[in-house]
Amino acid sequence: MHQAVRTPTAPPGGPAGVRRPRPPRTRSVIDADAAGVLHRAARALLDDLAGLTDRLLAVLQDQEPAYRSALRTDPHSTRREAHRSLRHSVTSLIDPRGTRDAARRCSWQIGADRAEQGLPLDALLHAFRLGGAMVWQGLVEETARTAPEDVRLLVHVAADVWNFVDEHCTLVADAYRQVERQLVWRRENRVRLLAAALLDGTSRITDLPEAAEALRLPERGRYVVVAVAGGRPPGSAGPRAALPERSPRAHWHTGVDVDYGILLTEDGELPDPAARPAPGTRIGVGNVVHGLAAVGDGRTQADLALSLCPADGGTVRLAEHLPAAMVVSAPELAAALTERVLGPLARLEPADADVLVETLATWLACDGSAQRAGERLYCHRNTVLNRLRRYEQLTGRSLSRPSDVVEISLALTARRLPPR
Repeated sequence: MHQAVRTPTAPPGGPAGVRRPRPPRTRSVIDADAAGVLHRAARALLDDLAGLTDRLLAVLQDQEPAYRSALRTDPHSTRREAHRSLRHSVTSLIDPRGTRDAARRCSWQIGADRAEQGLPLDALLHAFRLGGAMVWQGLVEETARTAPEDVRLLVHVAADVWNFVDEHCTLVADAYRQVERQLVWRRENRVRLLAAALLDGTSRITDLPEAAEALRLPERGRYVVVAVAGGRPPGSAGPRAALPERSPRAHWHTGVDVDYGILLTEDGELPDPAARPAPGTRIGVGNVVHGLAAVGDGRTQADLALSLCPADGGTVRLAEHLPAAMVVSAPELAAALTERVLGPLARLEPADADVLVETLATWLACDGSAQRAGERLYCHRNTVLNRLRRYEQLTGRSLSRPSDVVEISLALTARRLPPR
């Protein structure tokens, strides 16, 4: 609170060095008298601080549901807090300079504590204003009881009393919001750590209930992990915008290069790969896994599907690209298979080798139909057959042998996939 007694200012000198007559010190006398009245009434309030505290708590019990709950669950702490705050408020009326720092620390601590406990800020500020109003009412009533003629003098200190209340409401709000920001950061960081542990497969079994509560997902459920990379223009909704509006319930984890969605899907339904994500967005969709404990496996699958996505964007569901996923997941074996199946073509001119590889791939895509392959390649079916026979002669493989066809198909898949 500002000091109740205002210091009078010295009158300035008059023109030509002539000093003006000193005005009567009516104002300073009034201020001094007002301060005396204030101090007497404040000391009386201190003597009945327990009663003042009871009256404040009764009003809060009646008017504030949040304090009604606090009084029910922890009445002693709530009373102790109110008593301490009122004591600092009333003492500050008597000795504002000597008690200022202690009063400020008290209000700051109350704001911080109530933020930790989750009491609404509006209720807390209402309590402080009610306390200020009851102190002022107590000052007026005490003065009216003991010296009615002095009540008018309290007008001169009213602004100081209410400035004190406003100052401490601001302190309480600042402390509350600072702690609230820290709590939000801690919660968000904890959620992020829990989600990261699930995705990394390092989450402990004992952490799963906490992770389920923090992510608002059931511990036991059917999940699909989705990996989203690229295509995030400024102002977009992030990874959520890459999926259809009817996506299952999900938690999104933002990474440096890849964002991950842990999607709950009760019936095994996966995000629609026909959805059109933002240009350049690559989406990898893993298979269904069971329970939060298996989310790490789902993330591995989503990463694998993402590695199969075209560089210019698209959606790949792992379940629909299992042969390619097998090749990508074993790059050394894939390289050895490619060398074994396609290596002999390295003796040809590059353009000639490319023609044979393209013909092989097209023939396989057309389910072994030379006619359809020729239509796609804009050549006669006999040309397709001649190229296939030439490949067989160069490599010693037979396209009528199923095991050779499987190896050729996997080698072609490995050849067209980007290196990991």
